[in-house]
Amino acid sequence: MDYMDSGLRYTPKSDKDWDTSVQFLPAADNKKLEKKKGPGRTGAVIGVVIFAAVIALMTGLLVWHFHFRKDVRQKRVYSGSMRITNQVFENAYENPNSTEFKALAKQVTTQLKTIYSKSPPLAKYYVGSTVQAFSEGSVIAYYLSEFSVPKGQEAAVDKAMSSMSTLVDKEQRSLYRAGNSLVFEDVVTSALDARLFSTSFSNFFNFAEHTRTNQIDQIQSPGFPNRPYPSNTFMQWRLRGDPNHVIKLDFDTMNLEENCKNDFVKIYDSLVAIESRVMEEMCGYYSPSEPLTFLSSDNVMLVTMVTNEKENYPGFRARVSQVRRGSQGIACGGQLTGDSGTFTSPNFPNYYPPRTLCQWSIQVSAGKAVKVTFKKFLLSEPGQENQKNCRKDFVEINGKKLCGEHPEGTLTETSSSNKMEVRFYSDSSYVDRGFEAEYEAIDVKDPCPKKFQCKNQRCIKESLRCDGWNDCGDMSDEFNCKCSAKDITCKNGLCKPMFWKCDGVDDCGDRTDEQDCGCKTGEIKCKNDKCVSEKKRCDGRDDCGDGSDELDCGRGSDTSCTELTYKCKNNKCISKVNPECDGTPDCEDGSDEENCDCGKRPFKTSRIVGGQDAEEGEFPWQVSLHVKGYGHVCGASIISQRWLVTAAHCVQDDGKTRFSQPGTWEAYLGLHTQRKIGSSVVKRNLKQVISHPNYNAYTFDNDIALMELDSPVTYSDFIRPICLPSSQHDFPTGDTVWITGWGATREGGFAASVLQKAQVRIINRSVCNNLMGGQITSRMLCAGVLSGGVDACQGDSGGPLSSPSGSRFFLAGVVSWGDGCARRNKPGIYTTVTKYRGWIKQKTGV
Repeated sequence: MDYMDSGLRYTPKSDKDWDTSVQFLPAADNKKLEKKKGPGRTGAVIGVVIFAAVIALMTGLLVWHFHFRKDVRQKRVYSGSMRITNQVFENAYENPNSTEFKALAKQVTTQLKTIYSKSPPLAKYYVGSTVQAFSEGSVIAYYLSEFSVPKGQEAAVDKAMSSMSTLVDKEQRSLYRAGNSLVFEDVVTSALDARLFSTSFSNFFNFAEHTRTNQIDQIQSPGFPNRPYPSNTFMQWRLRGDPNHVIKLDFDTMNLEENCKNDFVKIYDSLVAIESRVMEEMCGYYSPSEPLTFLSSDNVMLVTMVTNEKENYPGFRARVSQVRRGSQGIACGGQLTGDSGTFTSPNFPNYYPPRTLCQWSIQVSAGKAVKVTFKKFLLSEPGQENQKNCRKDFVEINGKKLCGEHPEGTLTETSSSNKMEVRFYSDSSYVDRGFEAEYEAIDVKDPCPKKFQCKNQRCIKESLRCDGWNDCGDMSDEFNCKCSAKDITCKNGLCKPMFWKCDGVDDCGDRTDEQDCGCKTGEIKCKNDKCVSEKKRCDGRDDCGDGSDELDCGRGSDTSCTELTYKCKNNKCISKVNPECDGTPDCEDGSDEENCDCGKRPFKTSRIVGGQDAEEGEFPWQVSLHVKGYGHVCGASIISQRWLVTAAHCVQDDGKTRFSQPGTWEAYLGLHTQRKIGSSVVKRNLKQVISHPNYNAYTFDNDIALMELDSPVTYSDFIRPICLPSSQHDFPTGDTVWITGWGATREGGFAASVLQKAQVRIINRSVCNNLMGGQITSRMLCAGVLSGGVDACQGDSGGPLSSPSGSRFFLAGVVSWGDGCARRNKPGIYTTVTKYRGWIKQKTGV
């Protein structure tokens, strides 16, 4: 069955019909038409040969033209809607099999044919139209039109269809128009997504749902949840509500293939798939804790799903209900008074509806000014990535249009009087989560009492000025600074923390912090800090002395084994850096791709509305270690179904508690919020605790320990192991890594109930050693906070330092020690896991 098979077919007028205005003129000289005396025999023979050759050539050309030369045509489908103003909606129009539906649909398709006839490119290639649905208002018709377009004519047809409104006006002004013709307005049309009418489809499913007040319906992909959705299938759900209501679509499960080119769900603010009315396209696996709730602009919505022949997944399930227009939660705008308050885009923190306009009038006490600070600001959609033009969705304030995505609190606006107008606008396509804002009355003369005012009007503590961190969000707190002796003085006037020097990242912006780092231009730096000529890289000789100039030089099997090269199971070495579990078998025996069911986050990563809160399942290897009867004390990482890695200092006995004994502990796996033990959380007791025998309680050297669970755990979306790196795995200086936990790194206890995350960057060891007074050993790794503020916590002792590599995460370090939590210019110190790979394998078999 073809996607368009439900409609009539029309054959356009043949372009070979005679034009009667063409006449054939007589010859001027009649003598020229008289027969002349024929040539001689030789000439006749030559003439016959030439004539035969011409006939053969013409025959060949005709055969090629009509048989071998293909008339390459492309099927193009356009979807659209238009309002029929001289009709009143009847309930029977909801049923496509009703007599009333068919009668009105025939009128619409007949007039569409007439409209297309006004445009030569459309009339020539038109095949037919089908009416897909009707809805209220007076009556809105939703249709598909098919064209068979020769190759090279696609642009002409697209251009003609883009002027559909003009064609409709032309048809409706026609003198020969029948008196009972339909009157159209609000015409919307666009080319249908080609993926929606693929020739490979073997299954088609159409569903219709009309929800009512106080009624919650459910839609789901075929087979959900007991079996995967079918392959090579097109599915669509037409959702309706009552007049003066909007549709609310709330997904509780969305689990599709990761690649949207293969399988996807698309939501439209329409009853047919009009691309200018698409609200969102989704694929992959979304966390149940992430809100996926959409509102339509009217009482209709369309959900489409497309699958191909490749592997299929569980699919989706969603609740469908209706919400009365203007009800709490979706209403917006109005008068805001008082000296402080908050306001949000409709449906925040869920997706705002399309085609929305809200206006707030804010008024504070006389003599004051209004300051608006956006706590969350997520107005980013396709075609609006640069945040400058704001041609689509935006907030207008002080005559400025704001769009895109902005970090918490970095977007502020201040009025020049005690009044301010704020306007929010969303267009008809693609929606986002919107904004949350707070307003306050401020003193115009002193807008930031005892604080520094940023250029963007944000207020920050004076102590944060010129400390190397972009606290304002616009860098204005870091300009015109006088740097201290402990900072890097950049040539452009910025000050940067000393531990960012020579880390391979241009922090200054003018490379000041990366100068005088040991090697001249044209030289490379070896792992042992020796400098050699770039020309000696990959020349087959160990010029560095540690073999680092011969790394990543191809897959040659004759690579000599060093401390830096990866050793395969067959004891041969390869020069590729970090080959394990990257999806490419580099070892001859494939051993670099063994034991790779690790380090993958099951859920689709997306922006987090809640600041530094981690999403549920975002770090499924994170463990919370509780002392029985007390609560959370340390973190740990899952490395197998039985084993955890944590810090040795977490399991040292003190005067009161025997932390070294397994009976002291409870391990919570899959936990997201402390004291909230949901169905995804697994609690295990411990069988044994193994602290590293060389742990030094004074220096924190060898700060690593292993814990064995009393019974193996079953992996789930919320419980998975992190990949263990090989002993040769390289975590370069400057790389961005993640640290997670519920509390402070040193003091114990928990600082947050919800799992926190922070991005940190690996710091040059020698620089870190200087910063930390010479306390860094070769078995320690340093990382500093790169983003987030003073309140961005660095996680719990024993927790993971997770390093992304492709689609996987490797355990780079174990949280060990540091100067408190999130203190500026004080890097965290971690136990380097690669140094203990052999010990871990010996004790656990992992």
